[in-house]
Amino acid sequence: MTNDRWYMKLIVHLLLLIGVFISIFPFYWLIVMATNTTSEILQFPPRLTFGGELWTNINDVFDNINFFQALFNTIFVSTVTSIGVLFFCSLAGFAFAKFEFPGKNMLFVALLLTMMIPAQMSFVPSFLLIAQFGWVDSYKALIIPSLASAFGIFWIRQFCQESVPNDLLDAGRLDGCGMFRLYWNVALPTLRPALTFLGIFTFINVWNDYLWPLVTINDPQKYTLQVMLSQLNGVYDTDYAMIMAGTLMATLPLIILFIIFSRQFMAGVAEGAVKE
Repeated sequence: MTNDRWYMKLIVHLLLLIGVFISIFPFYWLIVMATNTTSEILQFPPRLTFGGELWTNINDVFDNINFFQALFNTIFVSTVTSIGVLFFCSLAGFAFAKFEFPGKNMLFVALLLTMMIPAQMSFVPSFLLIAQFGWVDSYKALIIPSLASAFGIFWIRQFCQESVPNDLLDAGRLDGCGMFRLYWNVALPTLRPALTFLGIFTFINVWNDYLWPLVTINDPQKYTLQVMLSQLNGVYDTDYAMIMAGTLMATLPLIILFIIFSRQFMAGVAEGAVKE
C-alpha cells in the first residue's frame, strides 16, 4: 500500500506540474514575443528565448496609441462597474436568500434563465436602449448596463443562504434593524470572501471586454485598452512584436491585482464550493 500511495502521489505531482506548465507557457510566450522583433517571432523554428527589443516595442506602442488614456479609461470603468456589481448583486442576493416576497421563486428562475442566453444576443436591444437614452459614446454606456449580473446575484444568494444565520438576523430585528441595516451591518461582513471573488471576477471581465466598448464608443479618447490595442493592427502589415508588447502591458495590472488578492480570491472560491 505504501508503494502504491507513493506512485499515486508521484503521478498527481507530475500531472500538476504539466498543468502548471500548460497554464504558464502562454504568458511566457507573450513575454518572449514582446522582447523580440516581428521577423524573429515569425521565424521557424520559433525562438523561445528573450530578446532585447522590449523597450523599443513599448516605445512603438506609445507612439501609435494613447496608451495611458486608454489605461485610465479601463481602470475607471472596471472599478466603478465592480463597485456597482458588489453593491447591487449583494443586496439582491441577500434579499433572495433571506426574505420572503410575492413571486420570489418565479423571479429567481427568470434570473437563472437569463444566464443561459448568450450576451451577444442582447447587444442589439441593449444598444437601441442606450441610444434612446443618449448614452452612446459615453462612460454610462459601459458602466450602467453592467451594474448587476445574474451570476453575481446567484453567487451571493447561494453563499448567503448558509453563511448568514437566520438567528443573527432575528437578533438584529429585535434591536430595531431594518432590511438595509441588516444587509449593511450583519450580512456584508459575513459575505466578504464571496464579495472578494465577485469583485475580482467582475473587474477582470470588464477589463477584458472588447465587443461592447467597440460597439458603443466612437471617441478615441474614451477607448478602453482592448479597443485601443486593436488600433495597432496595420492595414497592410502587422507589427506583432509591438502588439505583444501592448498586450503584455495591458495584462500586467491584472496579474498584479490577482497576486495582491489571490488569498481572498481562493478563499471565496473554496468557501463558495463548500456552501454549494
